[in-house]
Amino acid sequence: MLLRRLREVMAEPAPAQLRLDRITVLIASNMVSEVCSLYVMRADKTLELYATEGLNREAVHLTAMSAGEGLVGLIATNAEPLALQDAQAHPAFSYRPETGEEIYHSFLGVPVLRGGNTLGVLVVQNRTHRVYTEEEVEALQTTAMVLAELIASGELQSLGGAGQEPAARGPLQIRGAPLADGLGLGHVVLHEPRIVIGNIIARDVEAEIARLETAIGEVRSSIDALLERGDIAHGGEHRDVLETFRMFANDQGWLRRMREAAKTGITAEAAVERVLSDSRARMLRSTDPYIRERMHDLEDLANRMLHRLIGKDPVRSRADMPDNAILVARTMGPAALLDYDRARLRGLVLEEGGQTSHIAIVARAIGIPVVSELENATSLVEAGDAIIIDGGTGDVQIRPSPNVESAYAEKARLRARRQAQYRKLRDRPAVTKDGVAIALQLNAGLLVDLPNIVETGAVGIGLFRTELQFMIAERMPSAKDQQALYSAVFQSAGDVPVTFRSLDIGGDKLLPYMPRIEEENPALGWRAIRIALDRPALMRIQARALLRAAQGRHLRIMFPMVASCSEFARARQLVQGELEWLQRSGGKVPSKLSLGAMIEVPSLLFEIDEIAREADFLSVGSNDLMQFLFAVDRGNKLVADRFDTLSRAPLRAIRHAVARASLQGCPVTICGETAGRPLDAMALIGIGIRSLSMSAASVGPLKAMVLALDTRPLAQLVDAALDDPHGPEVLRTLLAEFAKREKIPV
Repeated sequence: MLLRRLREVMAEPAPAQLRLDRITVLIASNMVSEVCSLYVMRADKTLELYATEGLNREAVHLTAMSAGEGLVGLIATNAEPLALQDAQAHPAFSYRPETGEEIYHSFLGVPVLRGGNTLGVLVVQNRTHRVYTEEEVEALQTTAMVLAELIASGELQSLGGAGQEPAARGPLQIRGAPLADGLGLGHVVLHEPRIVIGNIIARDVEAEIARLETAIGEVRSSIDALLERGDIAHGGEHRDVLETFRMFANDQGWLRRMREAAKTGITAEAAVERVLSDSRARMLRSTDPYIRERMHDLEDLANRMLHRLIGKDPVRSRADMPDNAILVARTMGPAALLDYDRARLRGLVLEEGGQTSHIAIVARAIGIPVVSELENATSLVEAGDAIIIDGGTGDVQIRPSPNVESAYAEKARLRARRQAQYRKLRDRPAVTKDGVAIALQLNAGLLVDLPNIVETGAVGIGLFRTELQFMIAERMPSAKDQQALYSAVFQSAGDVPVTFRSLDIGGDKLLPYMPRIEEENPALGWRAIRIALDRPALMRIQARALLRAAQGRHLRIMFPMVASCSEFARARQLVQGELEWLQRSGGKVPSKLSLGAMIEVPSLLFEIDEIAREADFLSVGSNDLMQFLFAVDRGNKLVADRFDTLSRAPLRAIRHAVARASLQGCPVTICGETAGRPLDAMALIGIGIRSLSMSAASVGPLKAMVLALDTRPLAQLVDAALDDPHGPEVLRTLLAEFAKREKIPV
C-alpha cells in the first residue's frame, strides 16, 4: 500500500520539495511514527536535512552535519541500518536544537544506497522507547531504495545551493593512478553498463517472487552447464574459479535476502539490485582483500540475474558511442579496448589496472589518457555524464562545474599548442648542442602503433612487443598469422630499423588459452626466455615467422629476462638453427641477423663483459631491472614508490654496463618507462646512453630536451655525483636544478 502511494506521489507534476514533504508524511503515517526525515548527501560530503515530518520544518536545508557526525552520520559512514530504543543514550548522538528532536527517544535510520554508494539517510523517530521490528527495518530499506532513484535522477539538484548539490548528481573530483598521459574531455560510456531498473514497485508480489525463483534456477543451470563443458571439466584454476562462482550462486543467505526483499513489494529486479547494493556497501568498507575480491563475484552473479529477468542483453552498441567518449570500466582487456572506435575515444577510467598492465600499454599505443585505481568508479557515474580525465596527474572530474570545465578546456588548448610545437621538431635530428646524436625510437606492439613513426619523426622501433599479438588473440597465433604481422610491421616501418622482442609471456602476462601456473612470485618465475627455452617449439615457430617476414631486411631480435650467457647462447642456437633450415630449403633470408639480450636480471650485470662479446647489442629493460635491483614489486602499491629511478644504485649499474659494453663495441639502448621521462632520460644520456626507446607521446618532449642539452657539463655533474661516496642518494633534485639553470625543458 505504501509503495503504491509513493509511486503516485513521485509521479505527480509537483515541485520537488512539495513531493519530498508529502513522501515524509506518507512514510511517517505508514510506520506509525511521529517523525520521518530525509537527509541527503551533498557534494561537499555533508548530510543536509531535505525534508521532515515531525521535526521543525524551518530546519530543512539549514541543518547539516559531516559524514560520521551524529547517528545520521554514523549510518552514512557504516552504510548499515541502526535501530535504537533510546537514541539519546547512544554515544554518537548529536543534539541539534533547531530541529526540536529532543522529545523523541526511539530511532530507526537506514542508508539510502545506490550501487553501493550512500546517497542519504532516511530516519523515523518516536517519543516512546519503541522496539522496531525486522519487518519495519525491511520496509524502511525498501522505501529508501525508491528514494535513491529519486535522488539519483537529479530532480533534487535545484534544491541545493552552489557547491551543496546532492552528491549523487553533483560535481565530484577524485584522484587515481595516472597510467597514460594526456587530457580527455567528454562523456561517460560504461564498458559494461549497469542495468537501469525502471520499475521498482511490484503490482503482483507473488508473480515477482516466481520470476525471481525462475531467474535463480536459470543462473544456476547456466553455471552448471558451463562447468560440464569439455574444456572446463578436466580441472585447472579456471574450474576452481567457476566452482567458487557456483558456490556463491547457491549461497542461501544471499538468496534468502533477495526473496525477503521481493516480499516487501518491489519487483524481482529491484530485489536483486537492493541486495547487491547493500552487500556492495558493506564489502567496500571491509579491509579484508578476500572479501573485497568476492564483491566482484557477487556483482557478476547479480548482473546475470538481472539479464535473465530483463530478458535481453543491455550492453550498449559500440556504434552508438558519442563523439567524445570516455570509457569507464572495472577492468578490461586490451582486445576489448581495441574493439572501440578510436576516432571517438578520448580516454579510459579503470577501477583496476597497473602502470605496466597490458591495457595501459595498449592505451598508450593508441594515444589515449588512462587513470586507474579509482575505487567504485563504475558506480559513481551514469552513462552520458560529463567527465574530464588528466592522465598526467590522475585527476578525474565527474560532472564538472562550468569553471572547472573551462579551466581544463584551456589546459587542453595549451597542451595542443605544445604538441604543435613538438610536431615542428619532427624532422629535426635529435642532436645535442655539442653535436652528440641521440637515437629516439618507439616502443610498439600493434600495427596501430606504426603510423607514429612518421608522425613523431622517430628513427626506428627500439622495442616491438611480440606478445601483444598473442594476448589479444582467442587462440595461439599460427606461424602464418605471426609472419603476416611481422611482414606488415616491416612494410609499415619502411627503411627504419625494427627490434623485435621474442615472446615475453608469463608472470602478469597471461594468455587466455594457456593454463595458468600458480607461482608464489610470478615476476621471478617461469616467464619470458625461460618458457621459450623449456618449450623450444614456441621460439622456433616465432623465429621462423620473423626470418621469413624479413626477406632481405636487417632482422634484429632481442631475448627478454636473460639471466646468464648460457641462456643467451641456447636462444641464439635455436634462432640460428631456423636460419640454417630456411637457407637449406631455399627460402629468402634476412640480409643481416642481429641478436641481442635484455639487461633486466641483475645477474647479467656481473657477466657484462661476456654477454657484450656474445651479443650484437644490449637493451636495458628498466621496468624489470628496477624492481629486481630494489626487490620491489612494481605492481604493489604498498612498496612501488619506495625507490626512485634516479637513485645512485640503478644509475651506477647502467653506467657500468654501458662502459663495459662499449669496450667490446656492443651498443646499449634503454627501452623501459624511464626512457620516456625527460629528466630521467637526461640522466641516462649523462651516463653514456645514446639510444632510447619510448611511447610515441614522449618523443616530442624528449627531442626538445635533447636539442637544448650540452652533454659535457651534464656528464661531469652526473659522474661527480655518482662517484662521491657522500653525494646525494637520489639525483633528481640535482638534475632538476641543472635543467633549470641551463634552460633545458624537462
